[in-house]
Amino acid sequence: MDLDSVCSTLRQASGRLALCTAEEKNRALLGVAESLDSAREGIFAANALDVARARAGGMTEALIARLALTPKSLDEIVSSLRELVAQTDPIGQVVAGWTVPNGLEIRQVRVPLGVAAVIYESRPNVTVDAFALAYKSSNAVLLRGSSSALDSNRVILKAIKAGLESSGGVVDAVALSEPGEGADSHADVDWILGAVGKIDVALPRGGTALIKHVVETARVPVIETGSGVCHVYVDSSADGKMAVSIAENAKIQKPAACNALECILVHRDRAASVLPALRDAFAKYERKTGRSGGVELRCDARAFDILAAGNNTAAGKDYRPANVIRAEEGDWGREFLDYVLAVKVVDSLDEAIAHVNRYGTKHSETIVTEDRENARAFQRRIDSACVYVNASTRFTDGGQFGMGAELGISTQKLHARGPMGLTALTTTKFLIEGEGQVRP
Repeated sequence: MDLDSVCSTLRQASGRLALCTAEEKNRALLGVAESLDSAREGIFAANALDVARARAGGMTEALIARLALTPKSLDEIVSSLRELVAQTDPIGQVVAGWTVPNGLEIRQVRVPLGVAAVIYESRPNVTVDAFALAYKSSNAVLLRGSSSALDSNRVILKAIKAGLESSGGVVDAVALSEPGEGADSHADVDWILGAVGKIDVALPRGGTALIKHVVETARVPVIETGSGVCHVYVDSSADGKMAVSIAENAKIQKPAACNALECILVHRDRAASVLPALRDAFAKYERKTGRSGGVELRCDARAFDILAAGNNTAAGKDYRPANVIRAEEGDWGREFLDYVLAVKVVDSLDEAIAHVNRYGTKHSETIVTEDRENARAFQRRIDSACVYVNASTRFTDGGQFGMGAELGISTQKLHARGPMGLTALTTTKFLIEGEGQVRP
């Protein structure tokens, strides 16, 4: 694949797209929604091939859940396009405007970045989300999905281009870079990351290894959508039932998501009651995990002592549940993306905050508490994009925040942070009008 030629075409398309009106872009997106809806049979057939190949290759079921498309998930993809059409086009918006003493009129307006490259793993829905957000914000986009979703991405891209063509859109504003084979499987990624002047911004969306490689290798600007080592801290005043419910949802609802729970911290005063209740709640998922006892709990010494006792057998002897094991240092700060959870007992709010700030990835953190002062202290002192009180970390999502489709969750501090929607793919420029003014 001649990426140099592909990027040249994308650059030209971005110029045409920048001249499109909001109405023209919306018409194109609706055309894509109809095309995807009509291509269901082909999309599901291609996705079934990807899923079968991934399962045969030993991919975990939690990760396969990210890869698999269902009628419901495709409905959601199509709906997200229609919801995006209803959102305000950011291009041309006046961020600020003023007149200086010499009479110059200055406006700061939103403009597209140009050509974006989105590098992502599994998740065929990202193919549509990334295209749609780029198109609505007048950016051309180079999509680089993983080999595990290649058949799905090919068919989806074909449907996207068909929808653009039928609705008079800019067909060349989107392209797919396909992984190579063997030693060259990531050569295109390295080319993209070094394509200064051809790619205006790169956005990685995936696991720790992918993001680390992009951040450390890229010569083009990067918006880092970070991995998610997310925590729930159960405070001394926490409602126990609420804590278990939040932790269960944050871990189980979609365990391979970046906003899924990876570590729970429990205050020592609540450990004896909360931890066994949590163990029992997670035991319900034995069939999903294929593991006796359900979710694997990797415990520090105090949590292990509480949970390892297990339940009494008919013979009256204690046994240790097979899913309760001792944590290793590497388990703190690890994104499991699976039915695995690190568990630690802490002595104070201060210890919990220190642990989160040391091992977290600045993504999403939660405190469960009835103490308003502790809640506010947690929110002030935790250095993450999203900090919750008494709610699941699974809400860190553009759609759940009322922002519509998203490019990912940014864990950095410059340009964008948290769920990234349309404005994350824009920058600004100043438009200045005068009447012959010259600088003295």
